[in-house]
Amino acid sequence: MRLALCASAALLLTPMTRAMPQDEEAAPAHGGRAELPSAEEIAALPSDGGEAFNRLVFSSSPYLLQHARNPVDWHEWGPSAFALAAERGVPVFLSIGYSTCHWCHVMEHESFEDAEVARLMNEAFVCIKLDREERPDIDQLYMTVTQALTGSGGWPMTVVMTPDKRPFFAGTYFPKRSIGQRFGMLELVPALSTAWDERREEVLQSASAITEDLAARVAGSPGEDLTAEDLAAGEEELAKRFDGARGGFGASRKFPVPHEQTFLLRRHGATGSTRALEMVERTLTAWRTGGVFDQVGLGIHRYSTDPDWLVPHFEKMLYDQALCALAYVDAWLVTQEPAYERAARELLAYVSRDMTSPQGGFFSAEDADSEGEEGLFYLWTEEELVEVLGQEDAAFVRDRFRTSEAGNYRDEATRERTGRNVLHLKSALSDAEHDRWEPLRAALFEVREGRIHPLKDDKVLTDWNGLMISAFARAGRAFGDEAFVAQARRAADFVLSELRTDAGRLLKRWRGGEAGLDGMLEDHAFLAQGLLDLFEASNEVAYLKAAKEVTDTAIQHFHDGEAGGFFLSPDDGEALLVRSKTIYDGARPSGNSVMACVLQRLSRMTGATRYEELAAGTIRAFSAEVERSPSYSTQLLAAVDFQTSTTREIVVVGDREDASVRAMLALLAARYAPNDVVLLRAPGQGALELSAVSPFTEALVQVGGEATAYVCTNFACAAPVTTLEALVELLGADASER
Repeated sequence: MRLALCASAALLLTPMTRAMPQDEEAAPAHGGRAELPSAEEIAALPSDGGEAFNRLVFSSSPYLLQHARNPVDWHEWGPSAFALAAERGVPVFLSIGYSTCHWCHVMEHESFEDAEVARLMNEAFVCIKLDREERPDIDQLYMTVTQALTGSGGWPMTVVMTPDKRPFFAGTYFPKRSIGQRFGMLELVPALSTAWDERREEVLQSASAITEDLAARVAGSPGEDLTAEDLAAGEEELAKRFDGARGGFGASRKFPVPHEQTFLLRRHGATGSTRALEMVERTLTAWRTGGVFDQVGLGIHRYSTDPDWLVPHFEKMLYDQALCALAYVDAWLVTQEPAYERAARELLAYVSRDMTSPQGGFFSAEDADSEGEEGLFYLWTEEELVEVLGQEDAAFVRDRFRTSEAGNYRDEATRERTGRNVLHLKSALSDAEHDRWEPLRAALFEVREGRIHPLKDDKVLTDWNGLMISAFARAGRAFGDEAFVAQARRAADFVLSELRTDAGRLLKRWRGGEAGLDGMLEDHAFLAQGLLDLFEASNEVAYLKAAKEVTDTAIQHFHDGEAGGFFLSPDDGEALLVRSKTIYDGARPSGNSVMACVLQRLSRMTGATRYEELAAGTIRAFSAEVERSPSYSTQLLAAVDFQTSTTREIVVVGDREDASVRAMLALLAARYAPNDVVLLRAPGQGALELSAVSPFTEALVQVGGEATAYVCTNFACAAPVTTLEALVELLGADASER
């Protein structure tokens, strides 16, 4: 079907198949970007933006604000833009990206800032600019189209559609002028306009065919229950793609995909697979020692442009920090290796320092570019290293962080060395080397802080904050660090107060004191997960209650009652071409996968079996698709592991300030037991609050006034125990080894 669709779309562009003139110059590789309009500038503008700005100047999205000075007559996504397209009888040109997207900046500079291109676009289309992070439902829908028509996808994403939202052309980055086989905007826009004017019926037929295919692609692939065989198949697929020499998966660009690592840790925990653990340890070490990790400022970059983890794409996304931290926490729980705890703490330190709002929420991202050049903020010449550190210490850095006078960083366009270096390690620092490096790192960081910083996307997104709440909560619980738990608590309180309506509905985005946009599936799934993790870390029943409320709202407004699983958008939200469901894990795990895991844990924490039934239905809703490629849905495989493995519900009864109670909780927190749930039933009001959410705990009382643990394994409950030694024996060898 994809080939037929591609051929159908290609017919529309036959006027474009000319050869490139030999003397035509390629557009520059990248350029600078205008600063966001200030609040004072915006306040002084007329309602249409005035001559210097288009209407995007009134947006809350930093990505849209970046385009507010473009001569393109941009509209935000909404009914008025499509009504205008219908009134004018022209297609809609939809451009999707995000604020820290490097090639989005390139296309803006080359094409959208160009008066000639803008004139053609304004005449031929109604132009819409969309922030993918604010509307993931629209982004996912049209990304499916782009991948079907082109065989790949990415951002910037370009989709041309009818006024009733049916796509008939899609692609990604287009320069101003054609370069080789990549068509330029000066050729693309007239060709699409001609096709629309002269071959309208053909265009509409293509749009209908694409829309029909789209509906089939986003409906899910229901089947039977998944089994332990599917878990083994997922591990086997990852093993085949594993780069044993350098870590990670694949042979070219390398992306940190932490949910692959956490799945492999589950495989090791469940089966003792040394292969699974070796893949994890090799990969996590490669992340931390490579250039993909910011060795000076901490935090992890988006991905590596090479197979060696050396040269990153320099943007930093909040979700990468959260998910990678979770992988390092789990790896520490399995191995007790100090390097993994240190890596997790470093990621969280970066987020605390640079990505936390004064109100407690977490910002979204930091750009790759500064001063019009990708990575400039992060790179070092050897002359700079000597100037900051002196000859002796600079020599230490040169040796351990693999710098050179010629530089290890190559210009993206010319591929020539620039004399600048990405700091990276061949092997992890020893404790003595780390002690030496820390003051040197601090000195370099202080100098780097004086440079022009990349733009920070300071919007607070509910879903990404949910992931970050999980990371702080689980790290705090595992490492016994109350400061981490406090930061998770502060962020959760912010989201629950500022991004939830009086009716209990989640909102998507907060920025500058204003919240807006309907919450989507990932907002509910990721926040519910964060709240459950925070409940286990803090033992505060309010967070379990909030997680249940968020989950119940998701069931009410997102659940597919006929086929199982969850739609990406709510039942009372904007009507799109189709209502999508998806299970594929990308840079972030899918909302359906996380929701399945949330439902399983919530069922065991509350005793409400309907949640686990919904989780099982979610797994079946996508099982045929997952069976075909299990390694691309590793988060759902985590839910399958829960469904097919030993699980425990553990309730500790007693005052949380009691030393024996705290010792039991610490023991449970330091175990790698991803399929266990732990609740604290404190006396007095705490017990009443817990019973209201988890009625099965009401009958659980202290034995002889002592700290008491109740352990139920695979739906069978043992007699309560009152000593740490008895709890260790009850839990088995995995606990006694700690």
